[in-house]
Amino acid sequence: MAAAHTPQESMGAAAEAACRALGGSFAAISMWERERGRLRVLVNVGELMAGEERLPEDESYPVHDFPEIAEFVHEHWAAGGEPHAWVETAEGVGTGVGVGSAPPPSGSWGRVAALRRRGRGSCVVAPIVLHGRAWGELYVARPAGRPVFDRDDADFATVLASVTAAGLAQTERLEEARRLAFTDPLTGLGNRRAVDIRLDEALEAYHADGTVVSLVVCDLNGLKRVNDTLGHAVGDRLLERFGSLLSICGAMLPGALVARLGGDEFCLLGVGPPADEVVRVADELCRRAAELELGEGVACGIASTGDPIGPVPSARRLFRLADAAQYRAKAARSQKPVVAGRDGGAEDAVIRLADTSPARPPERRRFRGRR
Repeated sequence: MAAAHTPQESMGAAAEAACRALGGSFAAISMWERERGRLRVLVNVGELMAGEERLPEDESYPVHDFPEIAEFVHEHWAAGGEPHAWVETAEGVGTGVGVGSAPPPSGSWGRVAALRRRGRGSCVVAPIVLHGRAWGELYVARPAGRPVFDRDDADFATVLASVTAAGLAQTERLEEARRLAFTDPLTGLGNRRAVDIRLDEALEAYHADGTVVSLVVCDLNGLKRVNDTLGHAVGDRLLERFGSLLSICGAMLPGALVARLGGDEFCLLGVGPPADEVVRVADELCRRAAELELGEGVACGIASTGDPIGPVPSARRLFRLADAAQYRAKAARSQKPVVAGRDGGAEDAVIRLADTSPARPPERRRFRGRR
């Protein structure tokens, strides 16, 4: 599991390893969704039968079809027992394993019916325990005609389920670290690192096939006044509210990334939609931001490869153009977004501003004091 990179890959690798180790023909990992009262299958591997997919979108089974997961597994662990695995056969014989306890209910009719329907002779089921709670189960099956699983197999399945749980816990930690690395902690939006990576990828697509890439840079007006007069806690609420608003508007553009760059600066990155569609969404954002109770609206600047802005060899160039457009919007107290390249082409004032001396680039840190 160490080589896997996503939760799905981790679970797929764990299921395949368990299937091989137990001499099975099929394996699955399922999650117990308590709030919905169901087992949801996350991954199937091995010999798949009709209706089984490797990564099913919605394969789930009501828990009452498998009472042992609720009645035996959960209740026994709640009483301080140990995790157990058990064997089911197509003949309806169930064998539990564990220390100092009775076996689970024999012949769970849901599992027996599933075995018969899919031509399998036996299965071993091992609960997966994560953070001290029943998280789900590891399921491995053999076809009819093969030797049925025995108590030793079930004992080994318990060990494999523990290894799977350890791998899932590690994946969770890695996912959380990744989330923190690419997420703004206050608003929950992406951060500058996320934007940089996504923009580099988007510009690769632009250079390869002309995919339209549009960057909207936003400066939230009035934050300093709110912080100075009402306190930073109120200012943070304003940032959160605008972040929610940006997220809502960004959802109008499929695949868009919305992010907080820092301080009162936000951005929206669109990849694919036409420039006019991005401008429409930015215009809606400006309109809604003007209605926020505490703020003073937002200054929006847009730079899109779908407009006549000249060569865009790098992410820095697109940022400079969007920054310059945002600066013009703020200086003019515009209630609408300013779009680079739409007022005179190469002679556009925004493009001229972006093309100023490299010694004095029009970047956000110079604009921050201009209110």
